[in-house]
Amino acid sequence: MASRSRLFQSARLGGIVLALSLTLSACGFHLRGDGGHYTLPFPTMYVGLPESSPLAVDLKRNINANGSTTVVKTAKEAEGIIEVISNPEHTKTKTILSLNSNGRVRQYLLQYSIVFRVLNRQGAELLGPTSIALSRPIDFNETQLLAKEQEEALLYKDMQTDLVQQMMRRIAAIKMTRMSVPASTPSPAPTQSAPAVPIL
Repeated sequence: MASRSRLFQSARLGGIVLALSLTLSACGFHLRGDGGHYTLPFPTMYVGLPESSPLAVDLKRNINANGSTTVVKTAKEAEGIIEVISNPEHTKTKTILSLNSNGRVRQYLLQYSIVFRVLNRQGAELLGPTSIALSRPIDFNETQLLAKEQEEALLYKDMQTDLVQQMMRRIAAIKMTRMSVPASTPSPAPTQSAPAVPIL
């Protein structure tokens, strides 16, 4: 009986997830795919996020996929360093957006943001602190808690994908001229003054 109960619960959960997917598709919601190919101005890059961070995994995959840039394990090996000032995994929020006539939550607002900058190996700033903030509304229904949890996870994943694409665009826009150290201008040769002419 216990195995039948577990089987029934698994089938029920699978049905709910399938129904949620169909509902999201019907209302026009879909996860964003890779937004395109970006040519990055660095042969090697370091991502300053924990290895286990889902954002780090997604960002590294996109950097490696561009074909001309390799993600390295230490900042010392990298020509370009992504320094994360504000980690979205620690700052994402869920706030009440609206209430129904009974004073109960009708909608939440999910927010996901990052502040980062890009440095070169010498520590010079190539891209100043850059903020990207994303938000998604989500309807709430207390009779569909499991389905809404699944939808919330999908929306956060969607924002993460969008965030990575925006970061890639900004990094690709860094100009090579900003990376080069200007050559020192040679000092002009001292001019020789004409010899004084004696006054008669």
